[in-house]
Amino acid sequence: MQNTAILPLFYLPPVSYFTKLQQLNPGFLLEKYEHFPKQTYRNRASIYSPNGKLDITVPVVRGSKMRTAMKDVKISYDFNWQRLHWMSLESCYRSSAYFEFYEDELLPFYTKKFEFLFDYNLELLQWLTKKLKLNVEYKFTSEYLDELPSSMNYREMMSPKKSDDLVNNKPYYQVFEDKHQFLPNLSIVDLLFNQGPQARLYL
Repeated sequence: MQNTAILPLFYLPPVSYFTKLQQLNPGFLLEKYEHFPKQTYRNRASIYSPNGKLDITVPVVRGSKMRTAMKDVKISYDFNWQRLHWMSLESCYRSSAYFEFYEDELLPFYTKKFEFLFDYNLELLQWLTKKLKLNVEYKFTSEYLDELPSSMNYREMMSPKKSDDLVNNKPYYQVFEDKHQFLPNLSIVDLLFNQGPQARLYL
């Protein structure tokens, strides 16, 4: 395992995540045992709204004082965030070229209640890689490893709070780019809804 790259598991990951996924495949593991870090893409995604970049966040159950492993983080349903996320996706992408092509398969992720964030993110990721026609085999960590070579440790990659070296700044058409110009490295659904089957070529 020491020679295997470790990737975090994100909610509707940014485009650069899939670039790295392809580069590492099949030599990576998805991290299950890290302590859940706040304010990351693990429960947040960025989409393109009429007002510019919009972050949508999956709320999680407040843990006890002990830090919680990623695999054990539970999703909170104290308010109907699923409806809010779906309405945001619809309002942002209803006029995109391919939203209608994917919406029937994506909608169940916003009606079915998943208990654990890890399971939810994983099923979404598997659906996304299938739609992108990427042949990815998912394997998982069996424990948390502190000592990892930096070249193998991608757990801190792609933070909403810092720039990402993997970002592809080459523009593709976005619904609201006439208002706010091209916004790079949004959630993969931005690329998928705007480019459809051509999304894989962009990656």
